[in-house]
Amino acid sequence: MSEYGTEWRAAGACLSADPDLFFPVATGVVAAREMAKAQRICTRCRVRQECLDFAMRTGEMHGIWGGTTPEERLRARRQRNRARRPRPAWQEAPAARAS
Repeated sequence: MSEYGTEWRAAGACLSADPDLFFPVATGVVAAREMAKAQRICTRCRVRQECLDFAMRTGEMHGIWGGTTPEERLRARRQRNRARRPRPAWQEAPAARAS
């Protein structure tokens, strides 16, 4: 077993698909079409969550993983990191006033 535990890959719906769909080199409308096709393949994949977990854990910044685009994963990472950060005292909610 590798450090990341990737046995799930053998059960991926993408196994028989063209890898270029998941890593488009084109731009614009062509890339959008390829990514949409890749995401449709992901919707019927039984290891979609494992794939997404792998991409998030390894910081994968390219391609479609678990049905998500690089931009979607970046947003999710930023949200997760914001949630983990302690808030400065000046951002804390004010204490309730005594009446």
